[in-house]
Amino acid sequence: MTGTRKDADQSGNGDGRTAARQSRGAAGSVQSVDRAVSVLEILARHGEAGVTEIADELEVHKSTAFRLLGVLEARGLVGQAKDRGKYFLGAGILRLAGAAAVRMDISQEGGPVCRELADELGETVNIAVLDDDAAVNIMQARGPASVTAQNWLGRRTPLHATSSGKVLLAHLPTTLREGLLARTLPRLTEHTVTGTAALRGELESVTDQGYAVAVEELEIGLAAVAAPVRAHDSKVIGALSASGPVYRLTEDRLIELAKRTVAAAQELSRRMGYGF
Repeated sequence: MTGTRKDADQSGNGDGRTAARQSRGAAGSVQSVDRAVSVLEILARHGEAGVTEIADELEVHKSTAFRLLGVLEARGLVGQAKDRGKYFLGAGILRLAGAAAVRMDISQEGGPVCRELADELGETVNIAVLDDDAAVNIMQARGPASVTAQNWLGRRTPLHATSSGKVLLAHLPTTLREGLLARTLPRLTEHTVTGTAALRGELESVTDQGYAVAVEELEIGLAAVAAPVRAHDSKVIGALSASGPVYRLTEDRLIELAKRTVAAAQELSRRMGYGF
């Protein structure tokens, strides 16, 4: 019994030491992230700074500051003027800021366009942007004929099974698009298109006709059309969609919705600087 209790005590102590190490490791990781963000803030304030200046402001050893700068430089978030030994914010910051600005701009400019189109069509209108391998809805407006209270805002939806996703997928660079098509795509309903060849054909039609259609591919009873939204450089940065129940969105009705959705997407593209 004594030996068993001793073994249990040792095991408990071992578990406690492991938990303590994990806790210290987690705390250390958080501290490193906090310090890395502080480095970026220091460079934002001063324009440029050396390792000694950064270490002094962070109240850490120079070797710690150097390691932080090395990681940030490897990710393109800081750069170094080799002749002066000074560090400055890198191009990676601009990339991140640009992505955030696009989302903020399209949300701001898209609000009036969404509401006007929803009122005109009587259906639910969304704006979606690419989020890794999915489409995420960042703006929504409901028309007077909308029969569902379903909230699509913030929801990530598969690219291959939605009209917005097909628009975004169709306008991706070829290598990236083919990489996504090469994956095993889930069949969400009996109407979901999962075959690579069939999807390629659909995506060609999307670019040719200027809009995408999805009928009961994501959910039974749901139909939608979407058109691309472009930035000033003509790059597709989002998709504007209109959706509703299949009993109301017949084939003829979908064609009419497509025309109006394309026109609204073009208006939003104009607001984003496209065509100037």
